[in-house]
Amino acid sequence: LFRTFIPTQIDVISIVTLVGGTVGGYIVFSGAHRLIDAKLYGKENLNYINKAAVSGIIITGIMRVILFLAVLGVVSSGFILDKENPAGSVFHHALGDLGLKIFGVVLFLAAISSVIGAAYTSVSFIRSFHPWIEKYNRFVVIFFIIVSTLVFYILGKSPASILIIVGTINGWILPVTLFIMIIAAHKKSVVGDYKHPKWMSAFGLLIVALMSYLSVLSMIKLM
Repeated sequence: LFRTFIPTQIDVISIVTLVGGTVGGYIVFSGAHRLIDAKLYGKENLNYINKAAVSGIIITGIMRVILFLAVLGVVSSGFILDKENPAGSVFHHALGDLGLKIFGVVLFLAAISSVIGAAYTSVSFIRSFHPWIEKYNRFVVIFFIIVSTLVFYILGKSPASILIIVGTINGWILPVTLFIMIIAAHKKSVVGDYKHPKWMSAFGLLIVALMSYLSVLSMIKLM
């Protein structure tokens, strides 16, 4: 556990991938877009929005810590992860074939929610481009999922490698999107008379600077 917080070697690509896979890409906007669709926006709903965001972060954080400790327990026993399916191999080692089946169910549920969330959020960015997209929004989302599936199939890479690549790309996107959101949070034309806490903006800018630096380093390493 000591080396968890003070590692002997810092892997920049791993950090960017983990951060990107957690809060990068569509994830930043997914919840907000759903709240907007549900007409839950404006100062009158700020408390509800804050509670939803905080509870989501806490639950996600707890689950990630539990999964991390589970994997740590397996790896510390001397087990070597399967490079093709590292997460699945942990479940298989712990519970045998039953563990592999449990992992399959968990992964399926996580994948379905992620696929729908990613497609929904991606399409929500273009809904205002044309009335046709707004009218047939559900079909556009389905089409988006089909196209994404075909791309995944054509690439022919393992899920683990795809996740790493996508997570890294999301890590590069994060500082850009966060910086834009911070600017928007201080524009009256966007938020009206809402006053965004300065300490939040300060921490946000710090994260933008740090992630930008790490993203550049990861790009250099990947080249």
